[in-house]
Amino acid sequence: MSPRWEPNPNIRSGHTVVCILHAHLVFTPKYRRGPFTDEILRRCEEVMRAVCADFATELVEFNGEKDHVHLLVHYPPKVSVSKLVGSLKGVSARRLRQEYPDHIRKYLWSAHFWSPSYFAASCGGAPLSIIKEYIENQKRPQ
Repeated sequence: MSPRWEPNPNIRSGHTVVCILHAHLVFTPKYRRGPFTDEILRRCEEVMRAVCADFATELVEFNGEKDHVHLLVHYPPKVSVSKLVGSLKGVSARRLRQEYPDHIRKYLWSAHFWSPSYFAASCGGAPLSIIKEYIENQKRPQ
């Protein structure tokens, strides 16, 4: 290994791939009701960190307000974002309903905790304009 090379902990490498994949996820509860308190958000983060660990995914950042949560996840290419989201929402909904039934029932009266929709955006690395310029400036063979 070259002495000038320093490993980047954000770069994942496998047998045939080297990658850095991050996604920004936003989930809202059903009807955009506001069931979250500081305590419930802390517990939601713990549950979601455990789910991410099961997927060999890192929950880099988590925060929320009374009516939504934001996650920044660092994931390997073998993980489907939609399957990760399904597990995050399913496990957290079940646990939060079990642990805070009276509080949750005030805000969400149906069997569902999360809205079926979610926001997902890829993020990280250079801005898109820089990547576009880099690709445009490749030396194409004549």
